[in-house]
Amino acid sequence: MTFIKKYIGALFLTPRFYLVVGACIVLFIVSFFYTPLLIVPQIGWYVIVMLLLIDYFFLFITGKMPLVKRVTADRFSNSDENKVTLQVSNMMGFELDFEIIDELPVQFQKRDWILYQHLAPFQQKNIVYSVRPTERGEYYFGNIIVYVKSALGLLMRRHTIAAEVMVPVYPSFMQLRKYELLSKTTIQSEHGNTRMRKIGHSMEFEQIKEYVRGDDIRTINWKATARRSSLMINNYTEEKSQQVYCVIDKGRLMKMPFGNLSLLDYAINSTLVLSNVCLQKQDKVGLITFANKIGTVLAADRKPIQRANILQFLYNQETQFLESDYEMLYLQIRSRIKQRSLLILFANFESLSGLKRQLNYLRSIAKHHLLLVIFFENTELKQLSLMHAANLEEVYVKTIAEKFAFEKRLIVKELSNHGILSILTTPENLTVSTINKYLELKARQAI
Repeated sequence: MTFIKKYIGALFLTPRFYLVVGACIVLFIVSFFYTPLLIVPQIGWYVIVMLLLIDYFFLFITGKMPLVKRVTADRFSNSDENKVTLQVSNMMGFELDFEIIDELPVQFQKRDWILYQHLAPFQQKNIVYSVRPTERGEYYFGNIIVYVKSALGLLMRRHTIAAEVMVPVYPSFMQLRKYELLSKTTIQSEHGNTRMRKIGHSMEFEQIKEYVRGDDIRTINWKATARRSSLMINNYTEEKSQQVYCVIDKGRLMKMPFGNLSLLDYAINSTLVLSNVCLQKQDKVGLITFANKIGTVLAADRKPIQRANILQFLYNQETQFLESDYEMLYLQIRSRIKQRSLLILFANFESLSGLKRQLNYLRSIAKHHLLLVIFFENTELKQLSLMHAANLEEVYVKTIAEKFAFEKRLIVKELSNHGILSILTTPENLTVSTINKYLELKARQAI
């Protein structure tokens, strides 16, 4: 059975074989009507059989299995391009054409993935391709299937290389390097990085320096000014070890997809980047997830291992498509967080009535902590509201889209009327907007 599988089961006929044999059959048919031509297909048939034996001998008798190895990272970053390398080696003493099929994880839904390569004798080549996962979880790669054929190209042999491996997909840790500069008190904008002056100060004195335009005149040191005959101000160090909690709503509204990612994934990616910035600013960062019941609660800390803890907790967060319980969230915050902290709530409110159902709980949280509510702008509805209406149906659709877009702005105003900070942002700008707001609050010493 093994003999048949090795020397017959792995044998495949190429299109060139069918083309050559088909041409020979056509000549046989023509020679039926013109007898002197019969010698040509007869000779051609013997030549084809001889070439088939030669091709089979080199591929199956003297041929060696090619070496193919897949090299991947220990983990993939969600929503980012992750590189995968195939190390292919031709172990035969003649040129070969390779058709390589790497069995990708089922999440990618790619059934026609194939690579074509030509390798010289004993040549080794690294083939690099990238994959972009859009879901967190476990991704299983299968075997690597390689079809090889010689220069004759009549036969093809299949080799199956065992390469099954599981690669976990974590929240987008690649963005940590992308936003590294934001931890240096810069603000990311569409036009580049802008330095941001600190307009507040703590009580921890650092130095006396000369006054420059924009400094707080309340920090002028009049004694030093009299001695130097120029304005001098006191400079204070930045407040550290402040508590920042990222609160992620895992309710059904956070499952809405934008750009192949759900709003929950956008919130998780932004939380990971923001936590890294907070730790570099030497603040304590914690994590709370909730839906109809409380999920993960990670106490705020600024130890280096906290980043890895947050990454591990965010790895398997999923929504249950249920309504979020904000009353339960308020009770958990009151019982677990005793010190005044900055709470950054990632949620989604589609209507003003939806906000008002939870507003009392948000107001109660804001009495004890600095609450920042971040919710999402529906970009598809915005595009509908900006389109040109050509008929009555399009006028109706445009009007409804404008109504929902207007309600989003009303939500911002309603939160502001009750002293709650808010950010209305598109999903793709969530990370930048969140970090900008954190740095602004940090500079104002609002925490």
